[in-house]
Amino acid sequence: MEINVLGPMEATGAGRCIAPTAAKPRQVLALLALRAGEVVSVSTLVEEIWGEKPPRSALTTLQTYILQLRRLIGGVLLSGSAKDVLLTRYNGYLFTPEGVMVDAQLYDGLVDEANQASENGDHLEAYRLARQALDLWSGEALVDVLRGAHLSIEATRLEQSRLGLLETRIDAELHLGRHHMLLGELAVLVARNPLHESFCAKLMVALYRSGQRWRALEVYQTVRTELADELGLEPSVRLQQLQHAILSADPSLDFVAPNILFTQPT
Repeated sequence: MEINVLGPMEATGAGRCIAPTAAKPRQVLALLALRAGEVVSVSTLVEEIWGEKPPRSALTTLQTYILQLRRLIGGVLLSGSAKDVLLTRYNGYLFTPEGVMVDAQLYDGLVDEANQASENGDHLEAYRLARQALDLWSGEALVDVLRGAHLSIEATRLEQSRLGLLETRIDAELHLGRHHMLLGELAVLVARNPLHESFCAKLMVALYRSGQRWRALEVYQTVRTELADELGLEPSVRLQQLQHAILSADPSLDFVAPNILFTQPT
């Protein structure tokens, strides 16, 4: 069974959709999927669905939702029982890791590998793994799932991770000399995240290496104004140092070609 949450939620088995349409069972399915392999306590599920003031019937209703999910799962199993996939444990439930494949868990593994490759200086591998992970996304995480406290935290974590992985991928591409190709994407990222200094810094470097020093300095002035107007802050020391380096045409900003041949992954 496959469950996707990096965009509209999809749950399929044997080529058939098994995602419930009702909001609360979808919440239960999403939280169990995101924590596949872990026991999700009854109290956590109740809090996710009803918040701090659950109805008296909460436990009975939750059991009904679990029963509904098991019926949907059982309808696509070629062998075995739905209870072997969605287990009951003391005061909780869990999906067996063998019974479900969740895109968010696959994504998290690829993120770890991409970050490790980046730390090891293997920029081509970091780029390949980051691209593979980012390609799993088809929209905002859990975009069509009602979110309580726990799913809101999970969605925020995933979205922040996505931004961080974008940084890893772009850093790798800058190391590989793709600054010209990054200009459009970075311009959009900065427009959408005007206070994100790291994206601004990457756009400044890409512009500088593309022979557009004046535009790189213009990006700095824009983010400086945004920070002052919105937060009453000056740019970070790192960004200020980058501006000084661009003003002085510091050779450390120049692209140094690595001893590899860059090819676009298929």
